[in-house]
Amino acid sequence: MAKLTFLGGVHPYDGKELSANKPIAEVLPKGELVYPLSQHIGAPAKALVKKGDRVIAGQMIAEAAAFVSAPIHATVSGTVKAIEPRRVVTGDSVMSIIVENDGLYESVGFIPRASFEKMRKEEILDAIKSAGIVGMGGAGFPTHVKLSPKEPDKIEYVIANCAECEPYLTSDYRRMLEEPDKLIGGLKIILKLFDRAQGILAVEDNKPDCVELLKKLTKDEPRISVKALKTKYPQGAERMLVYATTGRKIHSKLLPADVGCVVNNVDTMVAVYRAVMGERPLMERIVTVTGDAIANPQNFRVRIGTNYQELVEAAGGFKIEPQKLISGGPMMGFALFDLNVPVTKTSTALLALTEDEVSMMEPGPCINCGRCLEVCPGRVMPSRLAMYAEHFDEEAFLENNGMECCECGCCSYICPAKRPLTQQIKSMRKIQLAKKKK
Repeated sequence: MAKLTFLGGVHPYDGKELSANKPIAEVLPKGELVYPLSQHIGAPAKALVKKGDRVIAGQMIAEAAAFVSAPIHATVSGTVKAIEPRRVVTGDSVMSIIVENDGLYESVGFIPRASFEKMRKEEILDAIKSAGIVGMGGAGFPTHVKLSPKEPDKIEYVIANCAECEPYLTSDYRRMLEEPDKLIGGLKIILKLFDRAQGILAVEDNKPDCVELLKKLTKDEPRISVKALKTKYPQGAERMLVYATTGRKIHSKLLPADVGCVVNNVDTMVAVYRAVMGERPLMERIVTVTGDAIANPQNFRVRIGTNYQELVEAAGGFKIEPQKLISGGPMMGFALFDLNVPVTKTSTALLALTEDEVSMMEPGPCINCGRCLEVCPGRVMPSRLAMYAEHFDEEAFLENNGMECCECGCCSYICPAKRPLTQQIKSMRKIQLAKKKK
């Protein structure tokens, strides 16, 4: 039987052995916490507190400013120190609420719910919206918006993205092993919103223990199935995942909902479960701290707002001074020049490498080998699109389907001339998206 997958893709060194066998450990923040008001796609949240106010964990400190937006909650008790711009992992300065941690960790009282079965769909969506849940795989799209398609009766599949194809990351893997009940519970809650849908737990086959465990726990669930996917990057990308599990194709002008699918990351589904069953807002996430420069690679349960430097210290510090720091994975993450940035709702990992292989590369001329075309999951011509982008030929870029690039990095990875294909295409896509927005 052919393995479920897609055309293209690459097989980079995955580095998962560094942290895969490390159980989730909790890290309590020590210093101030920084809450950027824009941790999601859409309108930035609007601050509800001012300098000098005392807050406690679970308290809403910023409300959603529009339908496509998400509220933010304090994750510790303490005093609002300031509301000012602070640097985030992308290098941008974002207006943020800064809370001085008092070390008491006082919290709002959360009342567990016995069952969600009698809840109305509107109540479930309101609980998810109030909790401030967004896509925690990196995109940050508000989850209540994703779960509110125009035609909910046409949704046929709810897919749990358990692939975790990005090298080095093992946070979703540990979640599946340690808290599978919450993952399955979150999927069941979302299925309640879509009467005709079937649930799919889509796991790469390099995690056979997760596949076996999830199959065992869902054997009596008629609406849920577990599908093992071929291990390949970017198997977890939304377009690739939908195609691999359902055979349905999506292009840049379509959303998964347009082909009857809803896709959510593992951590997002766990957050949905905690919000609906425990009435707990999104206050924490699992972050992988790893790389050959880290003394003791770990998977940490981290409160939103925690400083990255504290995560490095919790992992034993650097055994060798790293040449490269990345927030996220090596394929689609953001290079860091400073660890003084906060963990946000979309922070998946902190990667510290002893060698910066990319900076040592000397790009050469294209040799027309066609390798970038072979591995491109978007089925476009990366070398040609990069050339158009480099020469600011917007018309040719659009005519050759430049907007179909998913910015996965496969072309840059495979290019023997070491050309920055993805970076050039990404820059042009940003220009086009900005023009479209205007």
